[in-house]
Amino acid sequence: MNHFKPPEFTFDFSKYDLIIDARSPREFEEDHIPGAVNLPVANNEEYAEVGTMHRTNKHGAYKIGVQYSLKNIARHLEETVSKYDAASNILVYCFRGGKRSRLWLDALETIGYQVERLPGGWKKYRAYVNEQLAVVPAQFCYNVLSGPTGCGKTRLLYALAACGAQVIDLEEIAMHRGSVIGALPGTPQPTQKLFDSQILQKLKSFSTDRPIWVEAESKKIGNVQLPDALLSTMRMGAIIPVDADMGQRVRLWREDYRHFEEDPQSLVGRLEYLRPLVGGKELDEWRLLADERKMPELFERIMRNHYDPAYARSTQKNYPGIEKLEKVFLTDLSPDGLLPVARALIARHDAAG
Repeated sequence: MNHFKPPEFTFDFSKYDLIIDARSPREFEEDHIPGAVNLPVANNEEYAEVGTMHRTNKHGAYKIGVQYSLKNIARHLEETVSKYDAASNILVYCFRGGKRSRLWLDALETIGYQVERLPGGWKKYRAYVNEQLAVVPAQFCYNVLSGPTGCGKTRLLYALAACGAQVIDLEEIAMHRGSVIGALPGTPQPTQKLFDSQILQKLKSFSTDRPIWVEAESKKIGNVQLPDALLSTMRMGAIIPVDADMGQRVRLWREDYRHFEEDPQSLVGRLEYLRPLVGGKELDEWRLLADERKMPELFERIMRNHYDPAYARSTQKNYPGIEKLEKVFLTDLSPDGLLPVARALIARHDAAG
């Protein structure tokens, strides 16, 4: 007897007009398919209630779960799904591709939408992300901008992207500028799983025929870690040393770290853990400059006496021989000033890549 075997799901999400994540908001926040919309069949409290009841009364749990689902799906149909016409392609998924996505599938098919259910749900998707992140990064060549803090590497990435280069800004995805002072005020970092999902989505959007421009990073950016395959292939990439004079670097810090300009003591407080490394006398000098609100002097001293030596140690370890490479010296860190530099780098290094 022949049994029909459905084709293997390709994880090509670009063909869908709407991707519905049927899980609870808490699950969605931890990780989701990029571009998915959270239309939960049960909110956090309802999902917890059903789960608790399921331990002792499965029938009662299913009954109340369906009641919540019908109510919530009806609201989502009116508020969100109604914006999509009948020809729209829709994908729906839940944790394992079970009951929650089935409820959505039945409702959408009844209405007449073209709808698919992700086999294996988010759990299958998460396994796919892990598998892909082990192999996809090595399919690319990388141009890696390396330079001391404040020299304009991230701004140069923006200029490269504006000129058409393939750019991945890992700090933007991580919602963190790196180092202990890199947290963005009022902006939480993504979870590790969501960080991984967003990196893979970005890599999948690129062509392997051209290099990817990226900034040199350590293993961790704040609380998230770079995938091992990405970090190792980046460190085998073409290194492009970047630098700028101290006046430009201080100006950049004053613009990008304005919250520390307004609250210099919070900056020194975050650097307190460096006391065994830089010494109590140096840290006291930082605190004195902060008390006197001498921000240019404070920023410069922190860079010269901590960040620059730390950068030198790190690059010598991860990129041996970098001191022999030709350095790109940036004299104007404004967007307009960086565009001609970006064009010249693309002409030289994209062709080489």
